[in-house]
Amino acid sequence: MDSGLTIIEAPSPNFDERALPVSIIVLHYTGMQDAESAIHRLRDPAAKVSAHYLVAEDGTILRLVNEDKRAWHAGRSHWRGTTDINSASVGIEIVNPGHEFGYRPFPDEQIASVIPLVAEIKQRYAITRGNVVGHSDIAPARKQDPGELFPWHSLARLRLALPRPTKNLMDPGWTDAGFLMALDRFGYDVTDPEAAVTAFQRRFRPEHIDGEIDMELRCILLALLLPKPQGDD
Repeated sequence: MDSGLTIIEAPSPNFDERALPVSIIVLHYTGMQDAESAIHRLRDPAAKVSAHYLVAEDGTILRLVNEDKRAWHAGRSHWRGTTDINSASVGIEIVNPGHEFGYRPFPDEQIASVIPLVAEIKQRYAITRGNVVGHSDIAPARKQDPGELFPWHSLARLRLALPRPTKNLMDPGWTDAGFLMALDRFGYDVTDPEAAVTAFQRRFRPEHIDGEIDMELRCILLALLLPKPQGDD
């Protein structure tokens, strides 16, 4: 690896062949009680789930599936017209108990490993910032991870993810239906409107998640649809 990241090989049998080139990075939390349980499950043939990488809370990185293979991390999902997200993405599991087992902030040591890992993958495949996403972005009706405590701003300030727009905000005055059309254009599956709005809030306005469309959300989404969204990050 270019940055000298130390990566421990921990192969999982849960993979198959890609059908698409890599264009997306999907970040997850493990959502299990501890790292050991998550690693066991991701390597268990009966579980039929996996990811390319797992980042422990102390920053240790495991490689479970080689990037040239299709890991099984995204499930039923959709992003910007792609529905076989597993084929088009590299999946990174970040150890955290998640909302079910005591969701908590991600340690600095962990994010210090996530950042260079994402940077290398993003550079390797020329992935755009808008295609570095959370599991909840690609499966809003099913998933909440990596959740509202994930420090997207730390990635955004390094141009590894889109920033939360804060500058030159304007309210386009969309109806709710208009907002959902714009959200669909941005990339979300809006089949379940409230779930899609909630996922958007979790990602771009995590301090207030209620599934309701409001002026602030309209301003943020319009800015994201413009060529160069600007934020404080």
